[in-house]
Amino acid sequence: MTAKDEEDLPAYFLKQYRQNLLPLLRKHRLTEEGSLSPFVHLQEKRKEAKQVQKALEEKREAFKEKMADIAHRWRELHAKKDQLKTYMEKSMKRLKEDDHLRVQALKKAVREREEKTQKEMELLRAKKKLESLKKEHQKLGSQVQKHSIFKNYLEDVVKISPQFEDIQDIISRYKLLVRTCKDLQQSQEKDREMMEQAKVLLDQYEAEKAAEILQCRNELEQLQRRFVQAQSDVRFWTARWADIQNRNAKNALMLTTMNMAVHNLFQCVNTQLKAKVHVPEDDSLRQLDMIQQSILDLKGIVTEVKRKGMESHRRAAKCEH
Repeated sequence: MTAKDEEDLPAYFLKQYRQNLLPLLRKHRLTEEGSLSPFVHLQEKRKEAKQVQKALEEKREAFKEKMADIAHRWRELHAKKDQLKTYMEKSMKRLKEDDHLRVQALKKAVREREEKTQKEMELLRAKKKLESLKKEHQKLGSQVQKHSIFKNYLEDVVKISPQFEDIQDIISRYKLLVRTCKDLQQSQEKDREMMEQAKVLLDQYEAEKAAEILQCRNELEQLQRRFVQAQSDVRFWTARWADIQNRNAKNALMLTTMNMAVHNLFQCVNTQLKAKVHVPEDDSLRQLDMIQQSILDLKGIVTEVKRKGMESHRRAAKCEH
């Protein structure tokens, strides 16, 4: 018996006591408690306790025997389990071997069946090929019979044509002519392709040149418009230049006249003032400065004369008074 089973014994007895003995004791106490004396009641209780103890001991022994039997059966069960496990492992190994052998046998049978099917198909193809060859042989035989007249014709050609020694020469010549014809056809085809390519390139070139011509025409029109505008601008600026030249001529004439007037005025002023100032004739600005200075001097003299006249007039007025 294991330690776990020994730990479960008190719980087992407590359960048995609560389920079986406790209800009996309670029932017995309710029926006989009023009629018995305390001592008798105590004796009965002790007797009942001994009976309960004896019953518990018997149940404990029975439980121990039962637990021993259960442990024995448990060990036998483990042994049988190990035997069953060993038997299952052997059985699984045997089944795996049988499955492997069965799979190998199935594979071999499938392979043999496939080989047999392949051979049957090859035999069927060979039969079909034989039938087709027979049909081709019959067809060629009929063609040979049909074309036998050409053989006779070629033999007659060899007889009457000294350039051919046998029929093979005629066939070779025919093959040469066929190859030559094919070469000519290929050459013509290449020439045709080259002509088409040249035509395509010519069309492209014409399209490009047409586009260039159109662009040149547009540029020419723009240049013509710019030329007309330039001619108009030339006429406008020519007129402006003539106007400017005329104004310059007028201004030059006016400037010459003014220079002469300034020079004459400078001579007059110089003569009136009796000043011997040498100024170049073409230096009109300096002459004007000299004239302006002379005018200022004259203004000062006139102002001084007026001031002296006014002073003399005042003195005269004072003397009269």
